[in-house]
Amino acid sequence: MSELTQIDTYGALIGPDTLKIQRLLPGPIERVWAYLVDSELRKLWMASGDIELVEGAPFELTWRNDELATVRTGGRPDDIPEEHSMTSEVVEVDEPRKLVITWSNTGNVTFELEPIGEGVLLTVTHAGFQTRSALIGHSAGWHAHLDVLENLAFEREPKPFWPRWQELRGEYGERLPADFGA
Repeated sequence: MSELTQIDTYGALIGPDTLKIQRLLPGPIERVWAYLVDSELRKLWMASGDIELVEGAPFELTWRNDELATVRTGGRPDDIPEEHSMTSEVVEVDEPRKLVITWSNTGNVTFELEPIGEGVLLTVTHAGFQTRSALIGHSAGWHAHLDVLENLAFEREPKPFWPRWQELRGEYGERLPADFGA
């Protein structure tokens, strides 16, 4: 497990339109799975919304990033609403190892869980980006949301979301190819 403690927390392009980002979380796998599929747990780190774990089932996710993990974050950019909702659909379920969902107009998101010793490797793969702006914003978003999840899983105090997201947007702007989507 020592090599996994060196996982780069930054997302990386693994294809022409696909981002992969990973986190090593404390197990068991069922605990991490619950953070993905249980609305009350998921809203602590990402978005609320009941998901029926049946292929083809529609659902709605609702973000309130000002209230993640009950930490009032402040610092939300003026051009981003306090609440945002998105309709999605379950594409594939292999409980408790894999969940694939549609992601609005930016393709699909795959969540994969792999037990590693007493931990669980969470891999999020988001495919279908069309523009560099969407790639940067989503990369920063996934990174910041997974930071919150990691802190919750390790029972640490999560840091405010919006300042971290703003910082990460700049970092991903420098890390990701300037000619993406050109």
